[in-house]
Amino acid sequence: MAENTELRRDLLWRIETRRAAVQAFLRMHRPRARRRSTLVIVLSSLAALFTAGPAFGGEGFAQSIQGILGLRSDSTVWRVLCLLAVLVSVGSAVTTNLGKSQDDAGRLSSAEAANAELEGLASLLHFGHLSIEDGVKLYQQYSVKIPFVDDLPPAPAAPGFAPQPPRY
Repeated sequence: MAENTELRRDLLWRIETRRAAVQAFLRMHRPRARRRSTLVIVLSSLAALFTAGPAFGGEGFAQSIQGILGLRSDSTVWRVLCLLAVLVSVGSAVTTNLGKSQDDAGRLSSAEAANAELEGLASLLHFGHLSIEDGVKLYQQYSVKIPFVDDLPPAPAAPGFAPQPPRY
């Protein structure tokens, strides 16, 4: 019975360690994904803004900008606005494709789901509603869904405390 308790405790420790790694991953990657999304929105809005002025204002718009900036020719205004529109459009496209290539949304949702599954598993084990064998199987199933989440480095041991090696 004591061995069963130790195995249960070891599995719970492993689950909590894995959950800590998932939560660290989410803390690091959620803000990055939000910033990337915000940047795409801002850049594509700027592209629309740079093209909307000439489209709606025509020559009057170009002459107004020419006067405000003290330029010699209104063609300079058109060129600058077109160049700015191209630059922010390319920036928006590159940022969007970087997010897709790194699969930010997929990884975040997989990590969040695995975190919830691991939390439920820990609760079932903690309250004795699941056998250790079934718990190990579920732990393995949930862990393989998040291979991109690295394990956390081991925490330094407290003075006078020797960590127990895992038993298999």
